[in-house]
Amino acid sequence: MNCLSTMGGEYVCNLSPELIQRAKDELNEDPERRAADIQHIRDWLKKQPHIKARTDDWTILRFLRGCKFSLEKTKQKIDMFYTCKSMCPEWYTNRDPQDKRLRAILEMGIFLPLPRIDPTRPLIVLGRPSIRDPYSSTMDDAAKVILLMCDLLLEEDEAAVVTGIDVLMDSGTMTLAHASQLSPTIIKKAVTIMQEGYPMRPKGLNYINTPAAFDTVFNIFKSFMKEKMKKRIHIHGSDLESLYKEVPKECLPVEYGGTNGTIEEIKDYWIKRVDARRDWLLEDEKYGVDESKRPGKPKTTVDLFGIEGSFRKLNID
Repeated sequence: MNCLSTMGGEYVCNLSPELIQRAKDELNEDPERRAADIQHIRDWLKKQPHIKARTDDWTILRFLRGCKFSLEKTKQKIDMFYTCKSMCPEWYTNRDPQDKRLRAILEMGIFLPLPRIDPTRPLIVLGRPSIRDPYSSTMDDAAKVILLMCDLLLEEDEAAVVTGIDVLMDSGTMTLAHASQLSPTIIKKAVTIMQEGYPMRPKGLNYINTPAAFDTVFNIFKSFMKEKMKKRIHIHGSDLESLYKEVPKECLPVEYGGTNGTIEEIKDYWIKRVDARRDWLLEDEKYGVDESKRPGKPKTTVDLFGIEGSFRKLNID
């Protein structure tokens, strides 16, 4: 894992020369201008009465990188990120990894960034949200853990925003009970948060072991995706050879035919990282927006996640 170093809150670049060059070429990053761009966003945040955000160099920089150093897009994404946090307390509060309910799902390993084999290729993230019991847990429980892991990944892996990520979703244990929990509203919230709020750069969405229940849910997800994301979708069914054409076999865990550790080892690593970051996660709850202080019209959950219109257009077999 390419972890970050900071000195008194000041950003210290740990990227390889190759990734520094890629950040220049693909993200418009200018190391000579970097500090000034970070300060520009920090000064802007100080003038936003409704946003209470982290203002350290690294937090701001990953949003700048995720927006290819467009200052205006960075401002919009930061605002959206903190707005989503406050609009979704069911996903962003009570994130204590020692909480019994949260801990049970964390220890299942439903969302696992895999160890990097090739530091220049996208980071692979394995999602297995359907391994949980749908009768003793909810989709909100799963979403809370997934977003907690996304936050931790972005905080700890400096290269992730530069290389982008490849998502591998294993739906093999998905049942109708899981599918019934994925309402259009929850799906729209999830897609909006990931596309509009996070400075992620998804390079591929790979789905394997897709059961019959998958199609209906996936059609809803797809209807809310941007066109460029739809083009990055690969559905492999149970054909692992097809998957290996998109995600190198050696980058995958043993359970998926690879040599990159076992699920148990990877899970244990991330549990330790989550525990080490417990204070950071608890403190993170104080950041968000106060809509009563937003200049102009306050935003509502309908503004952000309203699904009327979009959902009526769906044709689900």
